[in-house]
Amino acid sequence: MDKVAIFVDVQNIYYTVKDTYGCNFDYNAFWAEATQGRDVVAAYAYAIHRGDEKQRQFQNILRGIGFDVKLKPFIQRSDGSAKGDWDVGITLDVIEHAPDVDRVILLSGDGDFDLLVDKVQSKYGIDVEIYGVPGLTATSLMNTAHFFREIEETLLLKR
Repeated sequence: MDKVAIFVDVQNIYYTVKDTYGCNFDYNAFWAEATQGRDVVAAYAYAIHRGDEKQRQFQNILRGIGFDVKLKPFIQRSDGSAKGDWDVGITLDVIEHAPDVDRVILLSGDGDFDLLVDKVQSKYGIDVEIYGVPGLTATSLMNTAHFFREIEETLLLKR
């Protein structure tokens, strides 16, 4: 049985799914698909904490599925822009868990992760699966991964 570690860039998945399909990602369907016949060593969902009740409920749903939810505070800049980036945190956790698993599963379309994926696959000889939205996932990330899984109908919450 493959040992896997799962890493979800929640903001990236939320916005790319919402922009493309106008609905939300189905984390339960994803979990059922990604973990079938596999031993989950670690599962992290990286999110931004704004402190509202709806977000807390969503975070509790993720915990109930099996994710360890990691939160960073939402930062509103004086110019009106916002900051909330988990790239370094995700990278550190992937590097930490890669020696102990057969496969890393990363949910993100962020091309900044292509270097990480390449390094993990070459250094540890493990496979990396990327889940991302077609058209909003960096080509470099898709090309670097061992396997790219398009987020489509079977992974969406219907209204």
